Amino acid sequence: MRLVSTRYVKEGSILARPVINSSGRILLQTGIRLTASYIERLITMGYDVLFIQDNRLEDVEFHMSITGQTREVAYKTIKHVSNYIESGQEGTLVVADVRSTVQQMINDLLFSADILGNLTDMQGYDDYTFHHSINSTIVGLVLGIASGYSEQKLIEFGMGILMHDIGKILIPEHILNKKAPLTEAEFEEIKKHAGDGFNILRKNNDFSLLSAHVAFQHQEKWDGSGYPRGLKGSEIHEYGRLAAVADVYEALTSKRIYRKAIEPNEAYEYIVSQSNSHFCPRTLEVFKKHIAVYPSGSGILLSNGQRGNVVKQNPAFPNRPFVRMFYENEEELASPMDYNLAECPSLMIVAVDNR
Repeated sequence: MRLVSTRYVKEGSILARPVINSSGRILLQTGIRLTASYIERLITMGYDVLFIQDNRLEDVEFHMSITGQTREVAYKTIKHVSNYIESGQEGTLVVADVRSTVQQMINDLLFSADILGNLTDMQGYDDYTFHHSINSTIVGLVLGIASGYSEQKLIEFGMGILMHDIGKILIPEHILNKKAPLTEAEFEEIKKHAGDGFNILRKNNDFSLLSAHVAFQHQEKWDGSGYPRGLKGSEIHEYGRLAAVADVYEALTSKRIYRKAIEPNEAYEYIVSQSNSHFCPRTLEVFKKHIAVYPSGSGILLSNGQRGNVVKQNPAFPNRPFVRMFYENEEELASPMDYNLAECPSLMIVAVDNR
């Protein structure tokens, strides 16, 4: 299978991975033959890419970062907690559900055959805050695993980052989803979510204080220009440093009603460029080695004019994956060509091209 922009998906193409909404519900199952109306509907719903079956990639397997079942459990957990808070019962959070959900996410990631390359999940417009919380947790846990965290630390950090935006449910919907630029007063309202989230979580004794501090510190910046307290450098707990990177990376690569997502390689470059300003340099060393620049399945264009897809990651060289090329100057090659870009220094990826 390969990742294809919905703009280029052809009628009759067969879906290779289910389309799952942010709640974990399957909208279209694997094996469905796509009709023009299906494709049009998915575009309307905000889905930019789909995994499509391609016989030329039959020998390549792409795994999801977490299973659809785990994503559904995570969604229901966040929704459940949110409902408690909205009804004024934040002191009765079912923490066991949060812990169990994070454990399930950790298990999925640890058993993934390609943890580095499979952070690509198809996304529409619905329930952005929940989608963002789940995907930020996935990225954060990948970084935590790469940092050598024990299971206890992964769970403690994971519980915090899964709930890191919980304070946003106290922000009026019209501000959260506003298409126009926020006023100064509206931005001040947005900034309250970090402190509000911390206060919500610390009221429950089953959440550790460090888990609560993930919500409190995920908007802090290494140079002290963040909020809510303007913490600087080592004043920010290591959980906050990881969460800051995961939060921004996921936000950049996610689509909103009022803006487009940017490609993972562009988000990667932006994150790395902020070393020692927005983000901890040591945290970014982990990020650079363990987050794929070009996720597996992505369509790419090489400097020699050939076009194809990323088929596997090079753990030692995240920006030099294994690729399989199908076209050259828009003409289909007589047979696909495989490259290990780590061994081909003259070849460069010049563009993402999900045709």
